[in-house]
Amino acid sequence: MTNDYLDSVRKQFEYYRMLGDKTFSQVPDDKLFWQYNDDSNSIATIVKHLWGNMLSRWTDFLTSDGEKDSRNRDAEFLNDITSREELLSKWNEGWACLFNAINSLTADDLDKIIYIRNQGHSVTEAVNRQLAHYTYHIGQIVFLGKMLAENGWTSLSIPKGNSQTFNKEKFSKPKQRQHFTDEFLTDKGK
Repeated sequence: MTNDYLDSVRKQFEYYRMLGDKTFSQVPDDKLFWQYNDDSNSIATIVKHLWGNMLSRWTDFLTSDGEKDSRNRDAEFLNDITSREELLSKWNEGWACLFNAINSLTADDLDKIIYIRNQGHSVTEAVNRQLAHYTYHIGQIVFLGKMLAENGWTSLSIPKGNSQTFNKEKFSKPKQRQHFTDEFLTDKGK
């Protein structure tokens, strides 16, 4: 069961990363930095926040507090990334840190206690906390991307009006055990 958990969360993180990647590819460079007002965040700002959080939470994951002294969370919300390349560099660095930590975990680690701002979490709880946090922000990125895509939006899930067709295709196959992300991640060569 515990190895299933680690495989499942790894696949879910990969899936949500893919949603971000596919969103970035549909948004023009200048729109990555657009924000609705001073109280909102641009796609680039959300990426910067995710990057800062990932580096803080996943560096020395089992051995140091997840809120590193070096982290400047308030600076993560300054809209100062200036290029797609810088955005993608931060995005990729954050995910690399996360996957290095996740890939090093074993079933024996899941009940260990780690700390985030001195609050104890089992490794399972900490992983779940981050998975929920990242999906929240990636949902924001996708929402912004839908509004900002200038050449129309290519759906990242079941396109509007296609639910019956999608379900008919799914139910035409025999029941099988697979992770929901398998068909999506196969497209990326995973």
